[in-house]
Amino acid sequence: MSLTRKAPARRTFGLMLLVLMVVLLSACSGNQNSVFHTDKEVTDSVSKVPWDYRVVESTVGDLIGSDMTVLPDNELLPNDGNYATGDKIWTLQFMDAELVTDADQRNDIRLSAWSTIKSYASQDKAIEDLKNLKVSVTTDVDLVGVYKTKFQDKTRNFAVLELPSGNRIKQPINDKRYTELEKKKTASVVLEEVHDFADYDSAYAKFRGWGN
Repeated sequence: MSLTRKAPARRTFGLMLLVLMVVLLSACSGNQNSVFHTDKEVTDSVSKVPWDYRVVESTVGDLIGSDMTVLPDNELLPNDGNYATGDKIWTLQFMDAELVTDADQRNDIRLSAWSTIKSYASQDKAIEDLKNLKVSVTTDVDLVGVYKTKFQDKTRNFAVLELPSGNRIKQPINDKRYTELEKKKTASVVLEEVHDFADYDSAYAKFRGWGN
């Protein structure tokens, strides 16, 4: 008789234990710090691209072995030109960028600081390299579409373009260009291709104007 009375009690206890486990796991799954947390977080897409170059007039500072410091920022470079302290030189500086695209396809650009990568005795030589690293091209790109916005009785027109890098940009346009682009799938634009000095085939294209 005693065994018959204890069996329902065991089943009730087991059922309560199962319910308690379900409640605990449910609570933990909503806690992002829990090892049971299963929500999938959408991460941003980040890519690093060459962004810009410039030529700067500089001065040779201290000589350190086969290297030299470059003033005014005191950066260290190889002394490939066998310069002396106080010599006037030109340097090529480089900036890259991180392009961050979120789940809604919104873009954010994070620019690096300028860094000196090469020295020249002649400004003409520096400009020659600069022109090879920043190249202007006219080409057709995909036109995502055009649209209008209205605010306080003022209407503005925009075109959305997809660049060769895959990112989309929005450009203001006048009424004439809006009409020209309204039914088109591509648009003629001027792009500036910025090449990576360490890997020339790697380049990033920036919009610089309309091709016509």
